[in-house]
Order: sequence, then structure tokens, then C-alpha cells
Amino acid sequence: MIKILVLIDYATEFSRRFLTGLIRYSNEKGPWDFYRLPTYYKTLFGENGILERIKEWQIDAVLAQWEYEEVGFLEKLDIPVFLQSYKKESGRFSKISGDFKGTGSMAAQFFTKRRFKNFAFYGNKDFFWSKERAEGFRREVEKFGGNYYYFESEVFHGTEWSGSHIDLDNWLLSLPKPVGLLACDDNFALQVSEMCKINNIDIPNELSLIGVDNDELICNLSYPSISSIITNDEQGGYDTGKMLHYQIMNKRNVPFNINIDPIRIELRKSTEKYNISDSYVLKTVDYIEKNITSSLSVDRLIEVVPLSRRGLEIKFREVMEISLYQFILDKKMDYVSDLLLNTNKDLLDIAIETGFNDVRSVYRIFKKIKGYTPIEFRKRFSKTDS
Repeated sequence: MIKILVLIDYATEFSRRFLTGLIRYSNEKGPWDFYRLPTYYKTLFGENGILERIKEWQIDAVLAQWEYEEVGFLEKLDIPVFLQSYKKESGRFSKISGDFKGTGSMAAQFFTKRRFKNFAFYGNKDFFWSKERAEGFRREVEKFGGNYYYFESEVFHGTEWSGSHIDLDNWLLSLPKPVGLLACDDNFALQVSEMCKINNIDIPNELSLIGVDNDELICNLSYPSISSIITNDEQGGYDTGKMLHYQIMNKRNVPFNINIDPIRIELRKSTEKYNISDSYVLKTVDYIEKNITSSLSVDRLIEVVPLSRRGLEIKFREVMEISLYQFILDKKMDYVSDLLLNTNKDLLDIAIETGFNDVRSVYRIFKKIKGYTPIEFRKRFSKTDS
């Protein structure tokens, strides 16, 4: 029987999804036994007390988090140690890697498509992954010639929050509006949301906000609710189980990385704003989003705004830097993505619901835009049992 010591705080949605993937692997290959230690154990018994308990229980591998504690003492163990979260890059332990920069890049691309010129990142000064997300965000902003603003802090708790929020407060007030802001995770996004409410900064009209991890409780605790980047956490937990199993069975202890990459953005009210000054283009975009399931056409859209077909197409491309036709296809494929991930509907039903008469067209367009066939996309990312 394989024994795993889990020193991870499972209060966050990320941790729960990660551990769900790990347990799914253990159920397929196990059973495995999972052990826990209370958070105060190290305070009472010290590092040696933890090491002794690990030896007494004959633990085969350790999953650790303890973000604000020193975990270097675990190097004394001759068993695999995996860190879920860590402050800086290190080759001492196995750890989560993944495309942190890609997460930042995804958010910057989203804000750019919404026509923002000002971009801001709010980060956690203690953690490597936050700095990497900021770097990916910054690089993408520079590609588009946007204005980039950066602020970082520590996690605020209780009295720390009351005494340390002033700099964040001043930074948010100083940002040119409208601005697209990426927070390093959902907890930091909630801090932004709270401070904007106190300072009468209008989300999403003045500040469009995105977090990371899609912790539904945190995102929906805010008003307006917070959009968030979904990462492939459960698959990361499953892959961690697979690698730990291999190392345990082969009596190896070689550090490895597990990639947890960004998948998509779960859109909520905090990002409803487009930074579009042209009233005709804004009205067109609004109509497309509200009628995405209909058979949208340029001929239908010129009934919405008082422009000729050619005039609307030219104006739309000038403002959005994309053709009107391609914009419609992109929005329809986003809608198809949501149905693939969150329902068990087959592709024919999805095609009909999205306003297509030909399922082959949906298949072809989806693969071209998303890089996966609809079947591949659902199999890789879906939470349903389809």
C-alpha cells in the first residue's frame, strides 16, 4: 500500500481540484493511503518531529505547500517530495511548473481584443509564479504598444490588511482609466474588487478585472463577479500521481516538473466592458454578444446601425482591427467552447443552437480557431461525463 503525506491546505479551489486529480489516479492504480498532519504540528514538535512521524508511518512520498514556512528540511528525506506552491525557482524538489507566462499573455490578449490601451498587473511579491505571470502579461502588452502598470504586495490578513492597503489604494486611484487589470490570483483580484468599491472605481466601466484559478466562491463573492483564468489543475494532480507512482515503484527520487497550463477565461461581470468609443461599433458588438445563437450576418447588422454594409465593415475593422465576419466566428466558437465544456450536448445540437445548419462547418471552423477538434477539446478540458 502506497502512503502519501499531504501537507497541503485544501481550502482553495485550486488545491481541491489538484487533489481531486491525484485521488482519481490513486483510485485507478491503488488503493493508496493518504495521511495528514495538523498545521500546528511543526510548531509543537519542530522539523525533526515531522521527519520522525514520516519515518514512523513509512511514508512513500510527501506533497507539501506551507507557503510561508521553510521546507528545506524535507531534503533530508530519501523519498519524493512535491511542492504545490513555492516562492522561487529551485531544483531541490519536484514542483508545479507550467506556462505561467502564458497565463499572463492570455489575459493581455483578452484585454487587447477589448480595445484597452492601459494594462495593470497586481502581484504577490513572494512567489515565483506571480512574477512569471506578470512577465508574460508585460511582454504581451509591449507587443501591442499598450501602457503597462505594476504593483505587488504580500498577502494581507486581518490587521495587515488594514495597515498595508494604503499603497494598493493609491495605486488603483492613480491608474489611468479605463484599464484592464490582471491579478495574480483570485484572492488578489478580490482585494482589488473590495478597494474599487471603497474608492468608487466602477468595475467594469473604469476597471476591467481578471483573476486566476477560477475559485467560484471567491469570484462570486465579489460584486460584480470576477472573471478568472481556468488552469488545468485536476489534470496536474493526476499527472503528479502518475509521476510519484513511477518513482515510488522504481525506488527513484529525481525531481520533476508538472505542467499546469491555462485553458480559457471564465467570463463574469467584471469584464463586460469594451473600451470602444465609436457608438456604432459598440452597438454592433453588443448586438452580436446578445444574439450569438442566431444566424448572424452583416446584412442583419446593418439593420441595427445606420451604415451601409461596406461602411460598417470598414469602420469595424478600423476600430477592432479584425474583420466583422471573423469577430462573429470567434464569438460563436467561444460559445461552442462553453457548451462543449459545460454540457453533454452532441456537436449537432451545439451547431444548431449556435446558428449553424452544417455540423461540418462548425467542426472545421472550431479546429482552425481553437487548435483542437471539438472532440479533442471536450476530452482534454471538459468537467462533464461526456
